[in-house]
Amino acid sequence: MDVKAIHIGKLVKELWQKKEISVERTCKFLKCREEDINLMFRQKAMETDMLLRWSKLLEYDFFRIYSQHLILFAPKTSGKKENKPIQKNADDKKIPLFKKNIYTKEIIDHLLEMIDTNQKTPLQIITEYKIPRTTVYRWIQKYTIKENDS
Repeated sequence: MDVKAIHIGKLVKELWQKKEISVERTCKFLKCREEDINLMFRQKAMETDMLLRWSKLLEYDFFRIYSQHLILFAPKTSGKKENKPIQKNADDKKIPLFKKNIYTKEIIDHLLEMIDTNQKTPLQIITEYKIPRTTVYRWIQKYTIKENDS
């Protein structure tokens, strides 16, 4: 899965086909016609309420795909360390700050694959994605199959 260029319709269709859910059941659950389903499969983006329904039908958290994207590709911070976990918006309401400390297995696999295929070095991963050095090397040690162990 390409977490950089998300085409949610293709991902939904792929899982839908894999789970072999009938068109009739899908139409009834989503309250739409077959033409609407085919249109959704071609959409790069989808409304959140419809994506939530797909998530329930297919028993998969499609929102996690976007969270993974944020973890990997969120804009770089200015370098200032923020001690407060909450900031204020223009209306002076408190909103939580986005934290980049949740690494799913998919993200770990993606990063390790980049290292494995020499697309990036561990140091580049550490620098670009601001992942602690010990974390990256722990992943390499834990998830990389060593040739000697085979």
